[in-house]
Amino acid sequence: MTTPPFGGGQFIADTSAHHRAGEARVRDSWIAAYEQGVLLTCLVVRFELLYSARNVDEFEETERNLADLRDIPITVSVQRAATAAMRELAARGEHRVKLSDLLVAAAAQEAGVGVLHCDGDYDLLATALAFESRWLLGT
Repeated sequence: MTTPPFGGGQFIADTSAHHRAGEARVRDSWIAAYEQGVLLTCLVVRFELLYSARNVDEFEETERNLADLRDIPITVSVQRAATAAMRELAARGEHRVKLSDLLVAAAAQEAGVGVLHCDGDYDLLATALAFESRWLLGT
């Protein structure tokens, strides 16, 4: 029996993970996760990745690569969950997280999936939202 990519489960792959997917130590796991439907996306990640494209060819290649990933919507309830999490973090003086990360984490909570990342904001967000924060490269 083979070990599932990234320890099992499904994950919205954060932009930080996408940018490191080609590194030798994660490339094979990334490809397996992509092929097995482990990796998901959402509008925020899609826009960040498309914004990073250096030209129209890269833009179109990114669009093609993301087209195969299940899209987790940023719904009104995701927005409400993000606001509630920000309120909880503000009460602790810890609300200065990237807004894009906040929305991705809230979308993961609503979909019942994790976030695969290389970004410490997600560990903090996992204290205010119910999703699994999984480091791409380990901690």
